[in-house]
Amino acid sequence: MKIAIIGAGNMGLSFSKSFLKYELIKPENLHLITRNESKITKIKEEFPKSEISIFGNVDEIKADLIIIAVKPQDFKLAAENLQFKLNENQMVLSIMAGIKIEKIQNLLNHKMVVRAMPNAPTLLGMGITGYTAADGISFSQLINIERLLNSTGRSVYLENEELLDGVTALSGSGPAYFYYIVDAMIKAGTEMGIDENLSKLFVKQTMLGAYHLINNSDKNLEELIKDVASKGGTTEAALKTFNERDLKEILKEGILNAERRAKELNG
Repeated sequence: MKIAIIGAGNMGLSFSKSFLKYELIKPENLHLITRNESKITKIKEEFPKSEISIFGNVDEIKADLIIIAVKPQDFKLAAENLQFKLNENQMVLSIMAGIKIEKIQNLLNHKMVVRAMPNAPTLLGMGITGYTAADGISFSQLINIERLLNSTGRSVYLENEELLDGVTALSGSGPAYFYYIVDAMIKAGTEMGIDENLSKLFVKQTMLGAYHLINNSDKNLEELIKDVASKGGTTEAALKTFNERDLKEILKEGILNAERRAKELNG
C-alpha cells in the first residue's frame, strides 16, 4: 500500500510513525505533504526515506490512500487549490473534526471517503478513533482502514455519521479536559505547600491508579466514589463543594458545546 498524507502536522506525523513502526507500509511508500516550507527540513530528518513535498508543488499523487489531516478551517481552501485530480480507485481518509463526508465528497469531487476522529494519545499508540464511511466502500476496504487506525490505539466503527461530532467532543477533545483537571489539582497541591514537581508526581500517579481501578473493577463509578468518600471525611468535603458548584453539569455543558462547535465546522 502507498499512502499520502496531506497536512504533516502532529496528527499526520503521528499516524505516519505508527504505520512505519508496525511495518504497515514501507518508508518509500509514504508521501508527506505540507503547506509549511519551514517544516520540510525537520520532517526529512524524521522520515529520510519518504517523499516530502510542498502542497502547492504537488501535481500528482500516486497513492492508494490519501489521508486529509489539515485543520478543518483550512480544508475548503486546500481543496480549491489542489493541483492534482484523484482517480476513482483512490481512497480518502479524513481525520478532520466536523467536516462531513458529503462536504468532503463535493469539494474533492470524489466518492470514496472514510471519515475518522482520532485523539492526541495516538502519538503514543494509545489513542481511540471513531470512524465511518461513505456508501460504496467495501468491507475489505474498511478492514484495511481499521488495521491502519488500530496501529495508533483502538478504533470503533460507527454506522451513524452524526455520532462522530459527539466522539469529537468526547474523546477527540477529551484529553484536554483531563489536563485541565490535573492542572487544577497540581495547583491546589502547591497552594497547600507541596513542591510543584512533587505535586505533579502525586496527581499523575493518582490519575494512573484511578484509571486502572476503573478498568479492572466490577464496581460502577458511583461505587468507586463511595469507596473513597467515607462519611464525614476529606473526600466528602471536596465532593460537597463540587456538587454545590454543579461541577458535573459544567463539565457536561462544556462537552456539549464542543459537539456544537464540531457541527459548526462543517459550515
